[in-house]
Amino acid sequence: MAARYVSHGVTVLAVALLLAALLLPNKSGQFRLAAFTRLPVEGLLLAAVLTALPRRPRVAAAVLGGMAIGVLTVLNLTDIGFNEYLGRSFNVVLDWQLLDDAQSYVGDTMGRTTARLAPVGVVLLVLALCAVTALAAVRLGTVLGRDTGRSTRVLLVASVVWMTCAALDLRVSGIPVASEHAVAMARYRAVAVRTTIRDERAFAKEVKADAFGATPGSQLVPDLRGKDMIFTFIESYGRSAIEDPVMAPGVDRTLATSTEALAKAGFHAKSGWLTSATYGGSSWLGHSTFLSGLWVDNQNRYRTVTAGDHLTLTKAFRKTGAWDTVGIMPGVQKGWPEAKFHGLDKVYNAFQMGYRGPKFSWSTMPDQYALEAFQRLEHGRQRDKPLMSEIILTSSHQPWAPVPKMVDWDRIGDGSVFKGIEAAGTRPEEVLTNPTRSRQEYGRSIQYSVTALTQWLERYGTDDTVLVFLGDHQPIARVSGDHASRDVPCAIVAKDPKVLDRIAGWGWSDGLRPAHDAPVWKMSSFRDRFLTAYGSTPHPSGR
Repeated sequence: MAARYVSHGVTVLAVALLLAALLLPNKSGQFRLAAFTRLPVEGLLLAAVLTALPRRPRVAAAVLGGMAIGVLTVLNLTDIGFNEYLGRSFNVVLDWQLLDDAQSYVGDTMGRTTARLAPVGVVLLVLALCAVTALAAVRLGTVLGRDTGRSTRVLLVASVVWMTCAALDLRVSGIPVASEHAVAMARYRAVAVRTTIRDERAFAKEVKADAFGATPGSQLVPDLRGKDMIFTFIESYGRSAIEDPVMAPGVDRTLATSTEALAKAGFHAKSGWLTSATYGGSSWLGHSTFLSGLWVDNQNRYRTVTAGDHLTLTKAFRKTGAWDTVGIMPGVQKGWPEAKFHGLDKVYNAFQMGYRGPKFSWSTMPDQYALEAFQRLEHGRQRDKPLMSEIILTSSHQPWAPVPKMVDWDRIGDGSVFKGIEAAGTRPEEVLTNPTRSRQEYGRSIQYSVTALTQWLERYGTDDTVLVFLGDHQPIARVSGDHASRDVPCAIVAKDPKVLDRIAGWGWSDGLRPAHDAPVWKMSSFRDRFLTAYGSTPHPSGR
């Protein structure tokens, strides 16, 4: 009797596992009881095949079918993670290399041991999941094969129920009872693969066409001659930082205070919104979109554009011959061949700025130190030409713990002063699993980055300094919220009133905080608008 109960229990568990796998949503927001109370047509088809086959082919079909369901489950679980962090599903063609970045992120936030063990754990989990779904399918096939006549009758009834529910469009909590979820997901992934391949071919042609590609250097940004240009990206600085009720009060206060302080130093600003090509991560897609004037929203597009000679905003200054160009890249910790694409004569990576302080989770150094190093190594030097700089600030990179604090600029030294601040800061594990805490610490990190940048400008900016700074993308959905926009703030700051007069027609807001209804442009449109505003003459290439 006990053996029979155990046998029935194993069968029920096997069926429940297969149903859950076939009905598993690929977004965390879709997890509702109604999502798992449906009748999947894929389950009926699998049962019909297993009922019809002899024993040995039935076992083989069950193993293959169960493993396929396991793979589908793994992809859906991966989608959940990608939607949570990047606001999109996993691309089976392009996104495998992001797993290496994920491992690096785990190492920086949770330790190298965890980072080394994580891939092993993931592989074992995937294998275990596929094995369990295969065993469940074999169990189902065994039960169906014991009495094929009765199994056929039950399947016919279940099929009639499914067709009736589909014909009447019966729903529970708005979700159809008759499910084709697994088929729909397979179809979706097939379409995504075809779209990715077509997009790669189309973009390879698009990248060759450039409105300013053949413009002589003498006709590029003539109205900015003599200016020290600084283009700065603030990690994860998005619209949510300015408008979300949890983060906005502190960030808005910082922007208002910084605007006033800059005004006292003689600087004025205008700001608007740009819609980023990425969300939650993959910052390099935002950087390349902003600089190239092309919509670079996936890794294939990034590889294509960085491998070519498309004119970037920063490269335009180098092409004139009137500027020295430099990059401050505290997030770069290995070879970075993209320096040529960016048009930078010299790049300082994380190991070339003399920092001897602690890492702040993923961020290799506080933004204040990176900016002071920029002053010491490049901006403060006597030079024959003005300087065009690209700076990527990283202190607002997730997990936003610990967040650095501002120190007296004269005490920065080699960064050792930050050791006590890092040691006393919040630990990543205290933030990672708490959405409210994540939003609070994210807001603090944006306040820190904006304060460091604007204080640096007050301290070291000159009459000829022009600062353009923006966010590269919104933070992850756990912070920005579901269905958040991809908008990021962008500001241009200068002492010379002629600089801002050139963009008076843009309709941007005064100050560092863009108004809610300020213009919203695609990030890819900024390059051409900027070049045009400052006197560049279009000479198209590749058309």
